Amino acid sequence: MPSTYTALGIQKMATGEKAGTWGTLTNTNWDIIEQISGGYTTQAIPDNGTTALVKTEGATGATLATRVWKLTGTLSAGNGILTVPDSTPNWWLINNAEGGSTYTVTVKTVSGTGITWAAGVTGTKLLYSDGTNVLDASADFGSVAGSTTQVQYNNAGAFGGDANLTWVAADGLNIGSQKELRLQDTTGGEYIGMKAAGTTTSYTLTMPGAVATSNDQILTSTTGGVLSWVDNSGGTSWQAVITADPGPATAGNGYFCNTTSAAFTLTLPLSPSLGDEVTCVDYAGTFDTNNLTVGRNSEKIEGTAADLTVSVERAAFTLVYTDSTQGWLLKDK
Repeated sequence: MPSTYTALGIQKMATGEKAGTWGTLTNTNWDIIEQISGGYTTQAIPDNGTTALVKTEGATGATLATRVWKLTGTLSAGNGILTVPDSTPNWWLINNAEGGSTYTVTVKTVSGTGITWAAGVTGTKLLYSDGTNVLDASADFGSVAGSTTQVQYNNAGAFGGDANLTWVAADGLNIGSQKELRLQDTTGGEYIGMKAAGTTTSYTLTMPGAVATSNDQILTSTTGGVLSWVDNSGGTSWQAVITADPGPATAGNGYFCNTTSAAFTLTLPLSPSLGDEVTCVDYAGTFDTNNLTVGRNSEKIEGTAADLTVSVERAAFTLVYTDSTQGWLLKDK
């Protein structure tokens, strides 16, 4: 009775067969088994064609009977297909290293279906044949919870997703249901959180292209949500108590005027601009005995070309500049 061969080429010697050669044949069989269990080989991909992978009976070297394959070549004419025999269950770790970007690479059974690397896609897959079709076991290993847009994270050793944390290619990262983006401190115990309003229209804020150009600048926005840095011109910059003219005053400043010892003049800014403001406060309640004079510095005050004398105890007022016709006007009385 002659020897027979398995689907992967291992020789099974019949009783009384191969006398005197058992040692050599057995060693070859062990080499084939070693190749099947962990061997590595390269396999050229046919350019615009099909290559049938077959067993080599009683000898090593068959790609079909090797565990790890590296697929090589560059497809320039058409798709490349590799087939394995029907009714030959087995599994392979296959690295597609095809160098082109136009055509696909497929591994399938002769009569059934298989697995395809898309054009230009390389990488490694764990494939197996169930005797009818070639299937992708590595696809199951990549299976995780959530939809295809959910950002995956590791939670106690298992990957998971959350419908409130998604990545959409057209939009970017989405955080839903008023969840926060939290920027934690070095200890992780405290954080700065940002979140959307409970009810809002959709809009995007675009940050400036660089940091502020000077201290105390603030962010302002266009109607399209484009942010930019501007000088902070709002509010009053209060000065230390004065007992004499600072000569002249500075627009935007507030002055606590102390006339306890003597009356004095507070001179307004020279060449003011629309909206410039100067604020004065009777520090000690002595304007009634030692008057404060507000010097107009060539501009009108309340439409009159004359200095302003303040003689009301505990007076506090703000002058705002309009134009050359009216000059400085009282903002509040």
